[in-house]
Amino acid sequence: MRSYGGPRGRVRGVLAAVALAGCGALLAAGCSPPDGAGARPSEAPPGTTAGSAPSGASGGPSASASASGPPAKGQVTVTGVAAQGLESPWGVAPLPDGNLLVASRDKGTISRVEVGTGAVTEVGKVPGVAPGGEGGLMGLALSPSFASDLMVYAYFTTESDNRIARLRYDEKRPAGDQLGAPDTVFRGIPKGLIHNGGRIAFGPDKMLYAGTGETGDTGLAQDKKSLGGKILRMTPDGEPVHGNPEADSVVYSYGHRNVQGLAWDKDKRLWAAEFGQNTWDELNLIEPGANYGWPEAEGKAGKPGMRDPVAVWKTDEASPSGIAWAQGSVWMAGLRGQRLWRIPLAGAALVAEPEPFLAGEYGRLRTVVPLGGDRLLLVTSETDGRGSPEAGDDRILTLTVR
Repeated sequence: MRSYGGPRGRVRGVLAAVALAGCGALLAAGCSPPDGAGARPSEAPPGTTAGSAPSGASGGPSASASASGPPAKGQVTVTGVAAQGLESPWGVAPLPDGNLLVASRDKGTISRVEVGTGAVTEVGKVPGVAPGGEGGLMGLALSPSFASDLMVYAYFTTESDNRIARLRYDEKRPAGDQLGAPDTVFRGIPKGLIHNGGRIAFGPDKMLYAGTGETGDTGLAQDKKSLGGKILRMTPDGEPVHGNPEADSVVYSYGHRNVQGLAWDKDKRLWAAEFGQNTWDELNLIEPGANYGWPEAEGKAGKPGMRDPVAVWKTDEASPSGIAWAQGSVWMAGLRGQRLWRIPLAGAALVAEPEPFLAGEYGRLRTVVPLGGDRLLLVTSETDGRGSPEAGDDRILTLTVR
């Protein structure tokens, strides 16, 4: 067991065997820069009453931070290894029985991980996936009605676009043939060798959110008619939702470079992490219709009409992918930065400087998944989208945090 009480921490034991209790079907779902009729819509999206992101120094705490927030210093303990020997793991969806579905970006497959034994069994291949560069099979999310419909949603790259499809998962069928035919709910998201976004998650309103990238074509981020460089909000059937900024559009926010992290806090505010270019990576508080600046602004630029991030990092310290909310903080996985960041928050304000853990201990970190309370899953990502000699050597770690 490893316990980390500060930025670098100290090893206090030996990595334990897997110890992951059953978890509910929670929000689940990244890549570093090269180095029909819908369900009844919600009347108001989460986050519409949240305040503006505070501006200030890089990662610095806001003067308005509340004393009711989490402590300034946190702790991370690695409690076990849920799976190992994985190839290009990306999205993870916890099943109601406590086991996991895991997407392989480069293989285009979904596998089931038995958390009690670490056994990994392929359940099926998603048809139409065309891996390449930072594209492939990425985010996964379970339907809000999974108990009755058994639908798994997947975000993936094809030969022509990025799209979202749902597939029925039937564990009673033979291994390797447990996925039904894909039902495409949304298509036409621009694709590229880089910046394909890929994270999907169902919000507290039971609507589907997706983070997209601008594919390296920076002008797409400011083009409201483009789906690139956006956060999208749609019904489970892929239709625009009442309460979106424009009634006939799924675009929820714009001006993003490459969004791969989505999470909601206890007050249903939406947070998103995205890659910067050469200077600043960002954690943003998402408001419907807001412009987050790219490519006109990177980091805290203070430009009129554009939202500044709540926290920023140098790109070699982060290159953020997945995020999760737990214990009063956003937890952010760093690819190039090879560390897990804790961002303690009181409402929309920083309580203290973001705090790094596990720096260099497990290589590139792709996805963070909340399991409720103080438990997280953390997915490593040694395959960088351009091939890696460590491909097939990734793990899913179990953590407790505070």
